[in-house]
Amino acid sequence: MFTIEHDFDATVITLVDEGKPDLREDIIIRATEDRVSVVQFDPQTETEQVVMLSLSQLRDLAAALNLPEGSYRLARKD
Repeated sequence: MFTIEHDFDATVITLVDEGKPDLREDIIIRATEDRVSVVQFDPQTETEQVVMLSLSQLRDLAAALNLPEGSYRLARKD
């Protein structure tokens, strides 16, 4: 399950784990004009773990999900 909210300065997507035995904490993805953050609470350390991606890294990640093993450089359309 997931939710999508449009805030004033960002789009916020929350991914809720609905798997059976080993449920994971929610993942919150916050997309702004120039970056994307991925946040998940770590119950072992009781802290939020944050990964920041540039929009270029996000495009590369999206492309990588559909490509076979290898090394790639995407051509940018300006």
